[in-house]
Amino acid sequence: MDHPYPLHLDLTGRRAVVVGGGPVGARRARDLLAAGADVLVVAPQACEEVVALADAGDLTWKQGRWCATDLDGAWLVHTATGDPRTDDAVAAEATSRRTWCVRADASERSRAWTPAVVRQDDVVISVTAGGDPRRSAALRDGVRLGLSSGALPLRRHRRPTAERGLGRVTLVGGGPGDASLITLAGRRALAEADVVVVDRLAPRALLDELDADVEVVDVGKAPDHHPVPQREIERVLVDRALRGLRVVRLKGGDGYVFGRGAEEAAACRAAGIPVDVVPGITSALAVPAAAGIPVTHRGTARSVTVMTGHELLGDDELLDLAAQTARGGTLVVLMGVSRLPELAAGLAAQGADPDLPVALVESGCTPQQRTTTATLATAAEVAARRGVRAPAVIVIGLVAAMAHPTRVVDLRTSAPAQQPAEEPAP
Repeated sequence: MDHPYPLHLDLTGRRAVVVGGGPVGARRARDLLAAGADVLVVAPQACEEVVALADAGDLTWKQGRWCATDLDGAWLVHTATGDPRTDDAVAAEATSRRTWCVRADASERSRAWTPAVVRQDDVVISVTAGGDPRRSAALRDGVRLGLSSGALPLRRHRRPTAERGLGRVTLVGGGPGDASLITLAGRRALAEADVVVVDRLAPRALLDELDADVEVVDVGKAPDHHPVPQREIERVLVDRALRGLRVVRLKGGDGYVFGRGAEEAAACRAAGIPVDVVPGITSALAVPAAAGIPVTHRGTARSVTVMTGHELLGDDELLDLAAQTARGGTLVVLMGVSRLPELAAGLAAQGADPDLPVALVESGCTPQQRTTTATLATAAEVAARRGVRAPAVIVIGLVAAMAHPTRVVDLRTSAPAQQPAEEPAP
């Protein structure tokens, strides 16, 4: 068997016979059923799985010894009796009928083999390794990892006819900064994409891995500067999907945490476009963690409130937030650098402790990450002096005092990454 001929079979509705009812025969029967085959198991006794499948009507179990007529109409035969003489006889009969037979007991005497298989959606990859099943399994697992992580190219170049009329949109949360923080599902979606609509804070390094003919639409937004209006972004998503393309909307953090992801999903569904949502690691939790700040901590903070800093808050809202900090709650503010003076003053006016620790983490989870610490009373002045700029996550609460002056882990080297020292609280 120097050069076996690889082949995938469509067994839908075709008779496949498994001779042997033990665990190995059960595995073979299960795989054949998954392929849509009409499965006959022949065995005097059968394990619980075979009995259960037979009782459910999924397969036929002939209880007794095999005979040549059991192979009538068979397209494929598996032997798994554990008795070499019986397997020899089954294989010989199958060969006389010009029916392929897979032997579970002795691959060297077989003329067909079951490979190690990995399936990813409609991709099926079979691996054989010279009769070494452990080697085959190891290679299969490596391929599976490459497919699930998006490291291997999954993008379709020839689409099934049924899919050519309508595409699909996948909303992907890319994580808080470093490209390695995207989820496996997000990475896989990018590997399948025909079009990527990308934000400014998304992990843009991943764009370098795309095929040259993948369309990249940059809709990056900076604070108070939105060159591509939200409705135009939604129009682009719908337009490309209506062309039959697979579209990925790549955002930083999580698209459903102040990312307008739900609006984009609603716009697509209103146009009849199917939408998938791949959650991302939100910067509201990850960026403080990267700076050494747990947003909750036993004995210190048992609740956390995530809020946007875009809008001015009324006295009632500020009073409620101030009360939360008094009870040990943590406030995490996204997109709030420009309104930090009003927020800090408003909280203090509603009774928040002016000595409450505050941490501002800029460019979280990137090599440019920088942490500035202050108190509620001094945060605005310290941030201005240090030149704190967006993107930054603001943490207000007792846990902010736990901020570390260097990044906790460098995601490329797994070692502490040095940065300028934090601004000490006056």
